[in-house]
Amino acid sequence: MKELNSCKAAMAESIANKYFSVAHLYKDEKAMEMHIHDCYEVYYSISGGKQFLIDNKLYDIEPGDIFLISQYDSHYLTQIDKELHERIVIMIDPEFMKSISSKETDLDACFHNRSEGFSHRIRLTQEQQTRFLYFINKIVTSNGFGHDLLERATFTELFVMINQIVSARDNNFSEEKLATYNEQVDAILSYINNNINEPISIGDLAKQFYISESYICRIFKSATGTTIGKYMTARRISIAKSLLADGRGVSDVCEECGFSDYSNFLKAFTKSVGISPKKYSQNCNR
Repeated sequence: MKELNSCKAAMAESIANKYFSVAHLYKDEKAMEMHIHDCYEVYYSISGGKQFLIDNKLYDIEPGDIFLISQYDSHYLTQIDKELHERIVIMIDPEFMKSISSKETDLDACFHNRSEGFSHRIRLTQEQQTRFLYFINKIVTSNGFGHDLLERATFTELFVMINQIVSARDNNFSEEKLATYNEQVDAILSYINNNINEPISIGDLAKQFYISESYICRIFKSATGTTIGKYMTARRISIAKSLLADGRGVSDVCEECGFSDYSNFLKAFTKSVGISPKKYSQNCNR
């Protein structure tokens, strides 16, 4: 398998081929806004030094961290520094993952079987990091006769390992500290997510927390790397995708996600996902 050097290229290739792709990145592409995509993402940090905002959780990134991001998770990589930022990204078409799972072994469980208080982040031990990189190297260096079978077999073994690590972590659950370091921003994130099905303005938030609109915008952007408006839109689109995939009607989804009217929902969804809510629903429930 050819190793790519662009996250966007890996995403496009995995979806187009209904397969998976691997990118090894050493520097930042042009930063994507808070976004959602139609593939699973595994993000493995080699150098650390950034932060991830995923749904309503903000994580520090250290070397050896893995983040598991589903097709319904809105996320944003904050631009904390300008230093070397080395990481490996695996993009996976969800249908491909289902096709290599079995009745006894659901390989995409690590993306969806989430208990209350779960973490998107796995902190790998040194041994687990070595094994992860061994699997990646085996995938991207496979060529010649049988390379496709070797890729699939190695990919399967990699995800058996990841699911085993997640299962062991969840069975020994201890709540981890997230990374805002700002109690006001923690409270703002919680309030937005608890009321995301209602229209929320910056004025509403300022009144709720007894601070000025300019101040609440400033502390939110400083802590998360994105604006309140972009964050709320991405969260609503994320929830909308999940509800549409479950077969809910487009009009009902629009109301349940807190959009002020259908035209705003249609515009925001189409811009983010690339197709209309109706078309997305038809594709998911075909």
